Amino acid sequence: MMGQTTNRRDFLQSLIYGPTALLTLGAFNTVRTSAAAIGPNDKIKVTKVETFVLRNSWVFVKLSTDAGITGWGEMLKDDAKACAAGALEVADYLVGKDPRRVTHHWQAIHRGAFYRGGPIKTAISSGIDQALWDITGKCYGVPVHRLMGGPTRDRVRVYGKVDSRTGVNAMKVSPRGSRTPFKHAEGLKMIDEVTERFAAIRERYGRGVDIGIDFHGAVQPTTAASLVKALEPYHPWFYEEIVQALNVDVMAEIARKTHIPIATGERIFTKWGFREIIEKRAATILQPDICYAGGITELKIIAGMAEAYYTPIAPHNPQGPCSLAASLQIAASVPNFLVQERGDNEYSDLLAKPLPPMKDGYRPILTDPGLGISIDEEKLMAQVGEPSEYRTRYDKDDGSVVDW
Repeated sequence: MMGQTTNRRDFLQSLIYGPTALLTLGAFNTVRTSAAAIGPNDKIKVTKVETFVLRNSWVFVKLSTDAGITGWGEMLKDDAKACAAGALEVADYLVGKDPRRVTHHWQAIHRGAFYRGGPIKTAISSGIDQALWDITGKCYGVPVHRLMGGPTRDRVRVYGKVDSRTGVNAMKVSPRGSRTPFKHAEGLKMIDEVTERFAAIRERYGRGVDIGIDFHGAVQPTTAASLVKALEPYHPWFYEEIVQALNVDVMAEIARKTHIPIATGERIFTKWGFREIIEKRAATILQPDICYAGGITELKIIAGMAEAYYTPIAPHNPQGPCSLAASLQIAASVPNFLVQERGDNEYSDLLAKPLPPMKDGYRPILTDPGLGISIDEEKLMAQVGEPSEYRTRYDKDDGSVVDW
């Protein structure tokens, strides 16, 4: 009788969870693959947190463990020294703990302080989160997207430099004429210059190349409103950061003036920052930065929020190999991925093993454990130094400060 009850329970579970559920539910508790660095039931703890600032202002964080497994991540490249120093302070919390409790650690680091969020604090969380996922994937011998229910696709479309060898057929440009249109209300001459330049680029590349326009938040709303209409006939792929993201209502107002998709996100952090953007339809393409918005843990959530509004994500990436690799893990694990910025970068000056080669404008998903890449520490250390600074920009006509 007891055997019949047990068999019936097993049968009902198989109906609820699927035919492989009885194997899958315990897979990470009972099975050790040949790629796994340690057994799934073995103990592991963080022993050290290190940071590295490169001369190009990229900031890396390295977590070491007592099992010999290391994890790597990247942080915001602006305020590089502050991010690097802040990550070292997290060692007081993280050292001695099991790195595989990634979401728990994200919550503890974010909520464990009186003042929450902010660009630097969230950037620190982002880099550490990537490194924790890197370690976790290596422990189980799988890429991060396998731990998130992936893959949702076999390869990832990228944009960067249009190239017939790699097949990349998507790019973006800035709105320039004889200069960048940064004044509060640009005249017709500047509007015409920017439009004519983009028209020439469109004619050069034709309709087979997607071309976005990155306003970079440096164009003032009055000018942006004119430009989005003037550029429409030349079919931009998207308008990026049409204005600063600090006032979402202004962005939403301009978005309603054009049928071209608005993209934004590189200066917005956490799910709370993106909520208003999504709800007010201020942008229909989200560009969260995995080194700034909260890491892999938070980008997965942001992508889920966006999916409910039929909004795709196109992760921002002006940084290094961890930034790209972590973004590619998200691309492989969410359904509403659009394209990866600078996914055509190779980072041969920092990697011990080349990235899988691109074909037809796509990068294969990364399949090595963790983030899927291997940092060459000798190459990295050769680039450590004083970070390049972001210099204030001024209007040459009157000396006033203008947006970067």
